[in-house]
Amino acid sequence: MRKRLLLALPILAVAGAGIFFALPSLLDRYMNSVENAAPYSANEQAKALHDTLFIADLHDDALLWERDLLTRYSYGHSDLPRLLDGQVGLQVFSTVTKTPRGLNYERNAADSDNVTLLVMAQRWPKETWNSLLHRALYQADKLHQAAAGSDGRLVMIRTRDDLSAFIAAWNKDPQRVAALLATEGLQPLEGKLENVDRLYDAGFRITGLVHFFDNEVGGSAHGLDKGGLTPFGRRVVKRLEDKAMLIDLAHASRPLIDDVLAFASRPVLVSHSGVEGTCPGPRNLSDRHLKAIAATGGVIGIGYWDAAVCATSVEAIVKAIRYTADLVGVEHVALGSDFNGTIHAPFDVTGLALLTEGLLGAGFSQADIAAIMGGNVQRLLLANLPSS
Repeated sequence: MRKRLLLALPILAVAGAGIFFALPSLLDRYMNSVENAAPYSANEQAKALHDTLFIADLHDDALLWERDLLTRYSYGHSDLPRLLDGQVGLQVFSTVTKTPRGLNYERNAADSDNVTLLVMAQRWPKETWNSLLHRALYQADKLHQAAAGSDGRLVMIRTRDDLSAFIAAWNKDPQRVAALLATEGLQPLEGKLENVDRLYDAGFRITGLVHFFDNEVGGSAHGLDKGGLTPFGRRVVKRLEDKAMLIDLAHASRPLIDDVLAFASRPVLVSHSGVEGTCPGPRNLSDRHLKAIAATGGVIGIGYWDAAVCATSVEAIVKAIRYTADLVGVEHVALGSDFNGTIHAPFDVTGLALLTEGLLGAGFSQADIAAIMGGNVQRLLLANLPSS
């Protein structure tokens, strides 16, 4: 019996390793789901309008997963082939570096991490196992490599000139997507101001300050203290503004939003959120904060998941967009899907024409729809990205 057990141990070890390394794909399939599977069908009016739109989305977490951005998949929410099918002209890709165990919307400590095992199971480089900075840099490199291998269909954007040149090329041939890098929280700074420069040099141009827990910069809407900017956070915001890196207030606590708005001198944005006016929740924005963010010249990306809009439907997304547009003006509303961010969405990215159809049905003009679906983000970036 002992001999049989010893012979079986290598087999069990191999089987266990197989399960461990297969787990990320299983989680991806389960956690990045849709209410209705593709293909999607919008009416003819919506399809005709949709085909003319430059669509920009402010938040996609695809870089966390082991999928190849250049390959079409039957699961998850997006990849380059499906972004092109959805008429997306610009996609912000965010880097996830840490999430607490038992993650919830109310209170999370910062002393645990789900991402470490995912990193190891996906065979990321060893330096990413214990460094949040290296996790962000590795995901940035994944995006750069995808762009390099895309035959010009995925184009990295770092400057206003990059974006201007891309838009000119897109107007001639829309089968291409601009890609911007963003952080899901600034815990990759690891408490060091000089790491802002490391992120900038790696191509990051949008910086979410916090994620699901308080960090060295400030308080999260889901953290324990939910405080404002720390003294280190004030230095970080100053450095971000000096480098023309846009500040993203998604996941920020209310005191953190107040502090940034009082301190910042440039437009700020919210990449993916909901609004209290249609869906109360710990991270959904109050009318006061919507007005204050709009007053900076910023935009608010409306999310697609139930905690953001209180349902998994096009109608709920459109309701939040309508509320925000009526309150602060169409020019401050944008899309913030949170695709591939472990959400259950109404559709994958190929179903965006359904949103165009919903906006038409809600009485938005074609010009307003063009602004909401991408024009507002395009304007913000052309005015605020680094000049060179």
